Amino acid sequence: MKVLGFNINVSKNKNDGYDHLRNHPNRIELAKDINGKKSLIIDIKQISQQLTQNEIKDWRSANQIALDFENPKRLNLLKIYYDAMLDEHLLGAIRNRKMKTLRRAFKIVDENGEENEEATKLLRSRWFKKFINLTLDSIFYGHSLIQFGDIIREGKLRFKELKLVPREHVIPEHHVIIKEIMDEAKDGIDYETPPFSDWCIAVGEPSDLGLLLPVSKSAISKKYALQFWDQFAEIFGMPIRVGKTSSRDKKDIDRVETMLEDMGSAAWGLFPEGTELQIIESTKGDAFNVYDKRVDRANKEMSKAILGQTMTMDNGSSKSQAQVHENVSDDIAEDDADLVLDTVNDDLIPFLIKHGFPLKETDTLAWDDTYEYTPKEMKDIEEMILEYFDVAPAYFNNKYRIDIIGKKASASSATNNGITGPVEVKKK
Repeated sequence: MKVLGFNINVSKNKNDGYDHLRNHPNRIELAKDINGKKSLIIDIKQISQQLTQNEIKDWRSANQIALDFENPKRLNLLKIYYDAMLDEHLLGAIRNRKMKTLRRAFKIVDENGEENEEATKLLRSRWFKKFINLTLDSIFYGHSLIQFGDIIREGKLRFKELKLVPREHVIPEHHVIIKEIMDEAKDGIDYETPPFSDWCIAVGEPSDLGLLLPVSKSAISKKYALQFWDQFAEIFGMPIRVGKTSSRDKKDIDRVETMLEDMGSAAWGLFPEGTELQIIESTKGDAFNVYDKRVDRANKEMSKAILGQTMTMDNGSSKSQAQVHENVSDDIAEDDADLVLDTVNDDLIPFLIKHGFPLKETDTLAWDDTYEYTPKEMKDIEEMILEYFDVAPAYFNNKYRIDIIGKKASASSATNNGITGPVEVKKK
């Protein structure tokens, strides 16, 4: 069985200019259906992501195209998203938010709340972690179509891989996949019908464009502020070398220019005798207040949109305020966790049952929120229990790998030499 998805092998003509795509690492082929029918293959021409400067007007235009009722296209908007995700602060905020869900322990429980340990072990796999990760990505990018690969039945039952269907080729409003990124929705193939529906799970609302839609505006402004700041530093951050010559001989002028050029990377100029050079800086404020404050504002706006607050990524003014901000972040993380639960329970578990995984229709995913005590808390609890109750030696044997063979013959409290606590008393 081949992996569900798409083949980037765009042409059989080896002189067509697409040789670099034929062995592309993202080459994906549509899987055979469960009855072993012939493999369906769709050719998709993927273009390289162009790292271009995106103005706010480009953002507005891309948003409008993505909202077109008859033939919505997200290509231009996705280019802006990919560019925005190069911002370190935005990338860190998204990772910060996702990790609160990705790090949570989980279990599969039946209708009585009892854990199905076999099913829980099956889902503790790489493919399931990636499924949760892609599910969370839909919060930021919008609707996502996840495709499953081969089922490996030797050893631990699992999927060989999971991949995201390239968003540029999905028109979720019409639940179709298009062969060419410029194709219209009417030319696409419905992924809600077999065999696509047998190997794909869609996450998110079809019309959802994700949190990166508003956030990318701040990322664009920040990028330009940093670029202008670099230009400012290049001009005013280093001294300008000025050369003057009264010679009109081109060879002399070229020789002086070469010397100025070879002296370093700072700006330089060569002027005739008597030329006046004047550089006027703004008196309204320094570069720090102009550029750094704009960058800081953009970072805070992105943090608010992604995390709901700013203090978990930036320095806070007080512990109480930081706690309030952390609580807001936790509330958002709970919403993300609910999205994962709904997606797994409503879509993934029925999908797994159809493909022969040992689960029941009444099985559901639940977060394992069992509190884990710190070593100090555990020590205090054990001392309290030992003070009032007898404990089976097997508990300490298993926990500390200490072979306890029995109780001491006698023990008492001693205070000699400043020693307190139980000690062994030996008779003469």
